[in-house]
Amino acid sequence: MKIEFVAHGADEMRAFGARLARALLATPAADPLLVTLSGELGAGKTTLVGGFLAELGHVGPVRSPTYTLLEPYRLQGRDITHCDLYRMRHPDELDDLGFRDLRGAGSVLLVEWPERAEGRLGAADLALKLDYAGPDARALAAEACSRAGQAALERL
Repeated sequence: MKIEFVAHGADEMRAFGARLARALLATPAADPLLVTLSGELGAGKTTLVGGFLAELGHVGPVRSPTYTLLEPYRLQGRDITHCDLYRMRHPDELDDLGFRDLRGAGSVLLVEWPERAEGRLGAADLALKLDYAGPDARALAAEACSRAGQAALERL
């Protein structure tokens, strides 16, 4: 299953992130979830994640963890990790970060630049692709890659 959406401005991208949070968190808390976000610099990946985290109660700005690679949150009883693999030099760094340990029961991993992992992330539940659609517009394609991902898209 796949859906497409065009966000006209950052507020609409944050609103989509909030809707996505509600849809994904309706998944049973025992299931770990992996959401990948692909797109060029400035395509809106971190803006979407900001809306996602704000919907779950995070207060304050959300910055991409470009240098730390991981930014953990504990929101609504779930471990949520925002990952940015843009500056990762080699996929082996995922092991050094303890990436496998992040996929615990009820965890949500939001991974920007998943292609840098060269297939080492495992199967995504939901793959998001963001692209420029105009000066202030971004096209988003969301594809379900698992039952949990499909259920989330159906709830959007």
